[in-house]
Amino acid sequence: MIDSHHHLWRYSVEEYDWIPPGSPLAQDQLLAELESATAAGGVDATVVVQARQILEESDWLLSLADQSEIIAGVVGWVPLIDPNVADPLARLAAHPKFKAVRHVLQGEPDSYFLRDDFHHGLSLLPDLDLRYDLLLFQRQLPVAIQLVDRQPDLGIIIDHIAKPEIRKGKIDVAWKSGMAELAKRENILGVKISGMATEVLDAEIDEPTLRAYFEETLVLFGSDRVMFGTDWPVCLLRIDSYKAWADMVRGFVTELTTDEQQAILHDNALRCYDL
Repeated sequence: MIDSHHHLWRYSVEEYDWIPPGSPLAQDQLLAELESATAAGGVDATVVVQARQILEESDWLLSLADQSEIIAGVVGWVPLIDPNVADPLARLAAHPKFKAVRHVLQGEPDSYFLRDDFHHGLSLLPDLDLRYDLLLFQRQLPVAIQLVDRQPDLGIIIDHIAKPEIRKGKIDVAWKSGMAELAKRENILGVKISGMATEVLDAEIDEPTLRAYFEETLVLFGSDRVMFGTDWPVCLLRIDSYKAWADMVRGFVTELTTDEQQAILHDNALRCYDL
């Protein structure tokens, strides 16, 4: 199994003000913790994703990847709206494990998705063989579709199945409609089955509802574009362990063919990120 989405950090209140104090996230999550979690979860390679919007973190994640055989790829951050972004982009892209760029669009107004300077930065990625990780909430799907259509040459990977508003026993109609439109775009390379537990709006997590979202995503995008990810350690806000999520996703795919299971749990991440 390849975990297509997790984070690492050296915790401090100042640098990670979005982490709830006293939560399982409010501690260091570094290579030792990753190695322990992946070993328990039966995962043998990962893609680590930015958690802060500073260039220094991209360099730090690459330094960790250099020390680890488990980390196969890095999704970093660069200031895409900076007119001089080509320089740090080229430097980072020269590292063989630097695979993609992400900006925390979920925290931006809709207008940010369509900024010309942002799109200039995005337009530089294909020539460097870099992909873009699209992080958004369900309510941002309409403007996200416009973003995707403005960058037809850019390979885009959707994080956390676009963060639907998950309620027990329901598939949100607006989420399904927006995702169906995105699925028509050939430059959408993949969709991550990750980050779902923290989008559950009910007090308790209902596994059949999460399975239903997985199955709907599979119908829309096909087994060649859906990929396993954990969003560890953020997932620990709602589930007990890395292993618990890995086991749940293994349960989601048990009735699929061997080839489909291999694609979702391993091959799609390998191909989409060129690991």
